[in-house]
Amino acid sequence: MPPCPLSAAERALIRGEFGPRFGQNPLLAAGIFLRRWRSGPQAGQPKIPAAMQSLLDRGMVEIRTTEVHPRAVFTAAGLEVLRRLAHQPRLLDPVRFRHLRVELGLEAAEPCGPTPLVPA
Repeated sequence: MPPCPLSAAERALIRGEFGPRFGQNPLLAAGIFLRRWRSGPQAGQPKIPAAMQSLLDRGMVEIRTTEVHPRAVFTAAGLEVLRRLAHQPRLLDPVRFRHLRVELGLEAAEPCGPTPLVPA
């Protein structure tokens, strides 16, 4: 598999946004929440961090402002890059980010319900 084309800042952004929070795993499909400028010439527009701007320039994310809060959502090209990132355990911990691996189709989801104590 070719090396991951994401920079260190972009990888840090992804790990920070999709890491577990308060016992919940953020959904990749929900995208990345963006704040808005409150005042000045860009008032009302989404604030785009430098790492996000780099992803946007390369067509890996698109900004959607149809909801109350703008979000950056991964495009098909961005999802392919995330799959490549998930294949490198050194760059994206497979245990901590298992929920992303499941959402990307790289692992099967755990069955619902309690695990049997006696193997079938």
